[in-house]
Amino acid sequence: MKTADELKAHAVGLKDFVGYAAGAVVSKTLIDKKVGTLTLFAFDAGQGLSEHTAPYDAVVQILDGEAELVIAGKSVKARAGELVIMPSGVPHAVRAVQRFKMLLTMIREK
Repeated sequence: MKTADELKAHAVGLKDFVGYAAGAVVSKTLIDKKVGTLTLFAFDAGQGLSEHTAPYDAVVQILDGEAELVIAGKSVKARAGELVIMPSGVPHAVRAVQRFKMLLTMIREK
């Protein structure tokens, strides 16, 4: 599999660029800059990220499967082809209703 640097100036099938692992969450950083990051995740069913906050807005784009996000105590279900914006400073968590893959885009303020 190619590295993120090897993919520059090429079309990338995001869904196929990160694989599932039994009982785990797999992540692959595509871009990590001062202004923001792009990270791919693959969650096995039942896996998740515990509640936390981030100092920046984050966009979750579901590439495969279905996820449940809890944002400020409110459940938001999202499926492949949908995205959710998580506001900065608001507690949120992510859980795999079924196996799912997502692209997380963090946008940092100046």
